[in-house]
Amino acid sequence: MDYLNKIFHGDCVDILRDFPDNSVDLIFTSPPYADQRSNTYGGIKPDEYVAWFMPRAEQFYRVLKPTGTFILNIKERVVNGERHTYVIELILEMRKSGWLWTEEFMWHKKNSYPGKWPNRFRDSWERLIQFNKEKNFHMYQDTVMVPVGDWAQSRLSNLSETDQARDESKVGSGFGKNISNWLGRDMVYPTNVIHMATECGNRGHSAAFPEELPSWFIKLFTKELDVVLDPFVGSGTTPVAAIQLNRKYIGIDVLEEYCIKSEERISRCQIPLFSIAEKNELNEYRPNSPARGEKER
Repeated sequence: MDYLNKIFHGDCVDILRDFPDNSVDLIFTSPPYADQRSNTYGGIKPDEYVAWFMPRAEQFYRVLKPTGTFILNIKERVVNGERHTYVIELILEMRKSGWLWTEEFMWHKKNSYPGKWPNRFRDSWERLIQFNKEKNFHMYQDTVMVPVGDWAQSRLSNLSETDQARDESKVGSGFGKNISNWLGRDMVYPTNVIHMATECGNRGHSAAFPEELPSWFIKLFTKELDVVLDPFVGSGTTPVAAIQLNRKYIGIDVLEEYCIKSEERISRCQIPLFSIAEKNELNEYRPNSPARGEKER
């Protein structure tokens, strides 16, 4: 079955049954949240969400490589004045079925606008839950390093004796830090809080996220030519991010109109990329130009 670099119309629980085992490096997706997007996806009831999701999670587990990662973008909703527990219940059920709940990232939406509710503030963040099949999975941390920041100039200018040795945690956790390790560093590893603005234009979809979001995880958990799957592909943001990073993609959506929009968006993305590649190839083979290996260095 030729399944790479394609958008499939249908329910992912059905489409994925024809896919080979252990064939995907990263699953990045944002399924319809409970009781949300009822005009497009029908709206799954919070009490029914886990039962609806688990057959799909079973297929995700089968097609994901042992070294792969599954990132689930999801958020609780308020029901009768309190947060519903369907996300927590889903995590627990997935663990029972063999998934490892490895990490949890927080997407801080930098451009959330204010609002007023009688008993809470506006949500300005969403979960990105990391699941794996095994403890030893591929992770390329250097690809998402960030500038060390201005704090280093003042904090590292006058180190105390304690700062120059490993300072063990006072609570006995086994963790510690050595401040002097940051001397001379321009880049450092980020935290698990990702600060990104939301997608201002909805791209013809009711819940589009910014391209930078899947791009960040694609860089972190895959290398070039790896396979990225989005089983709720929506407007095609994940495939576009994969293409731009030279990864292969698979997209699935139950709504045909979203499949069409995804394919159109992918086509618009590929045309300028092909133009750039052709231009680079012409430059590469001009007389007296550097050889391939020399140019790439």
